[in-house]
Amino acid sequence: MMTLATRWAEEAMCDLPLPEYPRPQMVRENWINLNGMFDYAITDENAQWCDEYNEQIRVPFAVESCLSGLCKRVSKKDRMWYRKKVTLPESFKGKNVILHFGAVDWECKVYVNKKEVGGHIGGYCPFSFDITDALAQGENEITVWVYDPTDEGWQNRGKQASESHGFWYTSTSGIWQTVWMEAVNKNYIKGYKLLPDIDNGILSIKTDVAGEGTLKIKVLDGDKAVVEEEISADAKISIPDMKLWSPENPFLYDFVLELTNGSETDSVKGYFAMRKYSIGQHAGYARLFLNNEPYFQRGLLDQGYWSDGGLTPPTDEAMIYDIEKMKELGFNMLRKHIKVEPARWYYHCDRLGMLVWQDMVSGGKALNTFHAGVLPNVQGVLNPIINLSKKDNAYKTFNRDRIEWRTQFEEELYEMIDSLYNYPSICCWVPFNEGWGQFDAKRIGDAVKAYDPSRFVDHASGWYDQKGCDFRSMHKYILPVILPKYDGRPIVLSEYGGYSQKIENHVWNWLKSFGYQMYTSKEALTNAYKKLHEKQIIPAIRKGLSATVYTQVSDVEFEVNGMLTYDREIVKLDEATVKELNAKMTY
Repeated sequence: MMTLATRWAEEAMCDLPLPEYPRPQMVRENWINLNGMFDYAITDENAQWCDEYNEQIRVPFAVESCLSGLCKRVSKKDRMWYRKKVTLPESFKGKNVILHFGAVDWECKVYVNKKEVGGHIGGYCPFSFDITDALAQGENEITVWVYDPTDEGWQNRGKQASESHGFWYTSTSGIWQTVWMEAVNKNYIKGYKLLPDIDNGILSIKTDVAGEGTLKIKVLDGDKAVVEEEISADAKISIPDMKLWSPENPFLYDFVLELTNGSETDSVKGYFAMRKYSIGQHAGYARLFLNNEPYFQRGLLDQGYWSDGGLTPPTDEAMIYDIEKMKELGFNMLRKHIKVEPARWYYHCDRLGMLVWQDMVSGGKALNTFHAGVLPNVQGVLNPIINLSKKDNAYKTFNRDRIEWRTQFEEELYEMIDSLYNYPSICCWVPFNEGWGQFDAKRIGDAVKAYDPSRFVDHASGWYDQKGCDFRSMHKYILPVILPKYDGRPIVLSEYGGYSQKIENHVWNWLKSFGYQMYTSKEALTNAYKKLHEKQIIPAIRKGLSATVYTQVSDVEFEVNGMLTYDREIVKLDEATVKELNAKMTY
């Protein structure tokens, strides 16, 4: 039963939900979307195979979500099985076939016609398999086995919980992003890595090719070709009359990349932006720069949960709504918090002009009774419980026997970076949040910076600061907001605010709703928000503050501190006031 639906729920409950091409950075024409109804079953942990399916599930919505059609929990003893029968189109004949998964939480094995074609561990990154050798003429059967222990395991899981409470939300198990197939030639483009250099007007492109052939690229400014040349697999391309990307002018170049071998050509379409993120001096402080100019980032925490779809947005339009509405309110950045979104979300940030700070998904044995250093009491008042000076050696006690988790964390961190590297709107990587599973933060932050020097790194958001790159990052929900002593790094307020209101018929649970500071009307909430910014946040900018992340875009389950209600029906603050304040938050 759906207790709190968004306006997009009806559209999502169809035969082909989320039908759009799922990978906008590398588009091919010859593909099919496998979303829709799959046969579904749960067996015990000892089952080696499943032949009896007694339910159906709507993919790509997780079993716990209402949009899946099931809305039920699974336990660590359960094993999930998905089955779909597919007849390939005529256009796939004679081609290699790649089977793609946007994300499956947590461990999975994939079979085609009962032959195992591969597996994957990690709930938030895309993966794929060449299934050509397992295919048969006519109908083919795809089977996916999934195991997800949620918070009873050590895996990177974010805020998922077996039973939602406080800051911990309904779990997401199994397939939760688009499943699709594409047909490719024997020689084809597997991927590419893009790096813009605005100081020299150059785009670097490294192309990963299966097989061999001649590479050509055509770069487009609208319908006009501005570059058309043969390139090597590791090439630098001069961009004439370069146009820069920014939130105010999110200009994107389109391109077509071709690999030709004999009479066959593999062609993919993509896009890029010419932009630069750097740190420079301005008015006596280190500041964040965009395109060699100081640029104040006004952001929001964005957890990406939906009242009907869980971690899965109900539709493409739903994703667009959040981004467009926050931009209308005057924000220019979203901190994607403890979640990796479907690729299309980043594409919409690219084309609409919204900067992104990307968190790594937390895991390990965390102190998971708290978030943001606070515990709610029965009145909803929050009490600080954390010593912010602690070193990041919690793994020596809490995760002493979890070498496999620490290894998996780092593997998934780089898997995430690789999968998102080409999206120009992403300006910052955030490996750790509030000491949650934190270990070797300075080493890891420095390693991420070396791996991707083109972006900022917030090595330990909130705490525990290890003097790593690039920020002095603070969280502050208890007033007053006092900036830390300047140490040469840009100061960012990477979480604050959280002012709350619950609105009848638009909350997850009226009795259990809570927030950092509760207000009973739109007027009272807006006035408090205005006072916070006029008295504390805006004056801090001239004292070195370089970026802000207000909590948050929308309510999430019991949390009611969103700009929007959880169902996205109501903007809880006066929009004109928020716009006016954001206009003042600049250098």
